[in-house]
Amino acid sequence: MFHTPNLRGVRKALIPKRLNEGWGLQHMKLYGFDDEIILSGANLSKDYFTNRQDRYHLFSSKSITDYYAKVHDAVCSLSFKVQPNDKVENRFELVWPSRNPAPSPLEDKSGFKSAASALISPLLKPTSTPSPRKSKTVVYPLGQFTPLMSDENHSTEHPGILSVLRTLSREDFAKSSWTFTAGYFNMHRELKELLLASKSDLGTVVTAAPEANGFYGSAGVSGYLPPGYLILARRFLEEVGKVRGGEGVELREWRRGVVGQPGGWTYHAKGIWITLPEYTSPSLTVVGSSNYTRRSKKLDLEMNALVITDDKELQKELAGEIEHLKTYAKPLALEDFNKEDKKVPWETKVLLWFLSWGL
Repeated sequence: MFHTPNLRGVRKALIPKRLNEGWGLQHMKLYGFDDEIILSGANLSKDYFTNRQDRYHLFSSKSITDYYAKVHDAVCSLSFKVQPNDKVENRFELVWPSRNPAPSPLEDKSGFKSAASALISPLLKPTSTPSPRKSKTVVYPLGQFTPLMSDENHSTEHPGILSVLRTLSREDFAKSSWTFTAGYFNMHRELKELLLASKSDLGTVVTAAPEANGFYGSAGVSGYLPPGYLILARRFLEEVGKVRGGEGVELREWRRGVVGQPGGWTYHAKGIWITLPEYTSPSLTVVGSSNYTRRSKKLDLEMNALVITDDKELQKELAGEIEHLKTYAKPLALEDFNKEDKKVPWETKVLLWFLSWGL
């Protein structure tokens, strides 16, 4: 079990367990077997197989699977081992194996990060000689491992996505389009600025309605999260108005029933799709665990893939993926926030400032 080096000592003792994930966690979703691997944003609990919308991409490739297996194994070697122990209340204990290449993050944060960085960084750097292209589809792994980096951060997710989005600001991409989605709508400021500055004819953002948020109706602080994201959605539309005159970017709210009620679904999909000029279907997508937030960049371990394809059938599949997500996503306009079901409790507005760093 991975433990972030950001939570230790007095802070760890004082922070309630329900809130401690706000200091970072292992967020990668990698499901591999033999020469195949599924990249997803799903945790594979029961609701993901019944009433929770997510994405799943299967890669049938030994080299790709082996790469993600190396990342998985590296993080495992930087984690605690769970052992049964009937003598303690939980009946298990976390043990730091002596064979681990780093000291425990709870005992030596600096030493842990130094050793972890030396182990992870080589996996994030490109190979010296790229393999020859034999396929119509190219896959670039993108990882974010900021909590494990000691000095220079070699993470590739954030800079890789920024590099892709910067191309959309070029005039020759004026006829392109893009789609962005995240179950928790709090995209990193740099990503948002690039999307709003794009020359694309149309950009679409799909996000969860409060009724499709897993925290909807929950007790305590977490119950304020769904309306909190509603505030962020409104701010986004206001920025669309300021930057683009309200044109060229639409926000869609995904809702399929009400979570906790019969037939109610939650929304957990995340990803980016780009359709190039003169194309009718996406040629590029990002799939994986990241929600593209400040937290994803700074606190969590994330693993994704940037897929670029000229395969017409795969492009059609990517287009179908977008259309499926839009099936339950209705356009949201600024005037909609004046409706009764979009009014936000004053407590949420007060708490948003305190919670936004961990959303």
